[in-house]
Amino acid sequence: MHQLNAVTAAVYLLDERHGELRLALAGGSPPSLFTFAGRMRLDAPRATVRAVESGTTAVLIDPDPADPDQKHVKPYPYAALSAPVIAGDQRFGALTVLRGEDRGAFSAAERDTLKEVGGELAEVLAGLVEDGVTVAAGPTPMLIPPEAGIDTSVCTPGWGVRDVPGSSGTSMMYPLRRLAGLLNRAMTMDDIVAAAQYCVMAPLRAQALVLASAADGRLWVLGHCGASADMVRGLHGVRMNDRVPATEAFRGRPLFVSEGPSPLDGDLSAGRPRTDVYIPLMGDGQLIDLPVVGSRRVVGICCLAFDTPRDFPPEERALLGMMAGLLGAAVDRVELSARQRAVAECLQRTLLPPVLPDLPRLVTTARYQPATVTSKVGGDWYDVIKLADDRAVLVVGDVEGHAMESAAVMGQVRTATASYATEGHRPAAVIERTGKLLARLRTDLTVTCCVVAVDTVDGTAEVALAGHPPPLVRGPDGSIGVLNAPANVPLGVWPADGYQGREHTLAPGALLMLYTNGLVSWDTDDADARSRALLGAGDLGSAPDLERLADLVISEVSAPWQRRDDAVLLLALYQGARDQDEPRVGSLHIQRHDLRGVRTARTFVHDRLSSWGLENMSDALELVVSETVTNALVHAGSDVDVRLRAFEDHIRLEVRDSDSNPPVPSPLSLEEEENAEAEHGRGLLIVEALAETWNSSPNGLGKTVSMNMPITPP
Repeated sequence: MHQLNAVTAAVYLLDERHGELRLALAGGSPPSLFTFAGRMRLDAPRATVRAVESGTTAVLIDPDPADPDQKHVKPYPYAALSAPVIAGDQRFGALTVLRGEDRGAFSAAERDTLKEVGGELAEVLAGLVEDGVTVAAGPTPMLIPPEAGIDTSVCTPGWGVRDVPGSSGTSMMYPLRRLAGLLNRAMTMDDIVAAAQYCVMAPLRAQALVLASAADGRLWVLGHCGASADMVRGLHGVRMNDRVPATEAFRGRPLFVSEGPSPLDGDLSAGRPRTDVYIPLMGDGQLIDLPVVGSRRVVGICCLAFDTPRDFPPEERALLGMMAGLLGAAVDRVELSARQRAVAECLQRTLLPPVLPDLPRLVTTARYQPATVTSKVGGDWYDVIKLADDRAVLVVGDVEGHAMESAAVMGQVRTATASYATEGHRPAAVIERTGKLLARLRTDLTVTCCVVAVDTVDGTAEVALAGHPPPLVRGPDGSIGVLNAPANVPLGVWPADGYQGREHTLAPGALLMLYTNGLVSWDTDDADARSRALLGAGDLGSAPDLERLADLVISEVSAPWQRRDDAVLLLALYQGARDQDEPRVGSLHIQRHDLRGVRTARTFVHDRLSSWGLENMSDALELVVSETVTNALVHAGSDVDVRLRAFEDHIRLEVRDSDSNPPVPSPLSLEEEENAEAEHGRGLLIVEALAETWNSSPNGLGKTVSMNMPITPP
């Protein structure tokens, strides 16, 4: 280190049995000391490996920015020189030194010096072997602090206590280790961005941070913080073949960009390319584009913006490289987990009913909330089955476990209950027959379920349970009770006696809540009290908005750390006959790509309102349905169901499609852009202007956009 003006030196010893080089000893100052890899495969593109394989000195070659198939990245701003440690036919390993790139390349004389030192070390090790000493790296490398007189503790401005040797480098390690701890616990991209803001952006005094990845030939922003509005606009959607610093960073070379005359087609290794795209984003400041490496490949970039130009000494660049490596591993893990969770959730939602049937006197809505602490598939489901003679069957169930088998069993059990209910069997017979079918499936999983058959004419509700919580009922006066029934045993457990049910009578305006344990068991030992509290939330009024109530209930279990189990919620409002012979309801189904679908929807609304004596409401509702149906046909690309229902004081319009993405501003919209003009042409400006309230709620495989309009006198 003295002779070569190096900041760090290390000895790697060969492990023939595992085919790798292992770090045995290193000396120098942090953070450069911690840039040495603990192990190296013998096919790694490293100077240390090449020195052992070639038997001569080797230097780390910078990645070629013009080579799209580069084999490695160089995350740290050090020049590396390695010499073999070989004595005769004994290959011990290599001796490697690092020094800052600002101190120039290694000369031929310096190469000879290191080769000579490596040869002397090899002779000493060979003598140890002759004495019977095993020469091998220990379980962890031995680290030696810098000696007095070696320039390895130069103070980096802004770090540590000035004029105290080693304080700067030691201080740099705190945010790095803190970042590692936070990223280990990160479950979402928001967690990663929050950790980066605290441990990367703040210590470096940056003004903004953006994380981005590449897909389909373009850059896409994963998350951002600070004053990042301009950076997000400039990065999101940029093509990968555009020669801008961000895309060049994907080739593996950190780029430190500041406003200046250096052209992009100049020396990229100097790290100062300039593009017209980025200059407006920086103003008079500086931008850093760091390749984020995970699983031995660049998975994204981390962009940092500063309000003024500044220098980045080698130790600070090394710190940035280590931070980028931690971010890369976290991004890789979270994105993989998100993909697995999306596949699992897609499978689960595919097995749920896409659209709940239209029932004249029974308004229903449902929610499915997947677990977030696991990427496996759950077994919760719900169903609403419309029967003849104004009858309906409500079902919720829960299959044991969280595996592919749980989802497969759920699909079979759901089909069985729907089939037996459609045949006209009473609820107790439905679960008994389903239990016999489950016994023939040769599975060890058990299933709990609740089946409620409702006669919408007289309000009779027959309940049968299979080891499942009974449904709750909220009366018109706000009182909350339970539709009790014999508990019975879960499906898959052979009952000693037959399954039994029990009949109840619902009053007009009664609200039923069927649910699975995942909705209430996460934070309390008294699940019954918790479920009653959820049903009692909110002011229902004379005409409850089930969509809003369902959203309110689900929001109580929406935090990721709470959702250790998937959950199902099914709400049903029994309206009864009241004073009218028939409820004022209507429905319309529009097939996807129907060019006349919007016109048909307007005609449907006009005709229904005219038949109800509400012609004065027609113009506004026709405009609203035109916008929402157009949005569903264009953006969802699915079949569309339109439902219209007239209450005493308002009209409710629902438009359902199979796209679960809400028609709201993009999640990447910035705070100053989150207004009605950012709705991406979905027509919600008109809906907001005309409707008293509107809401978008996920439901099964899609969503329901619903709106209420008060009835005005003619």
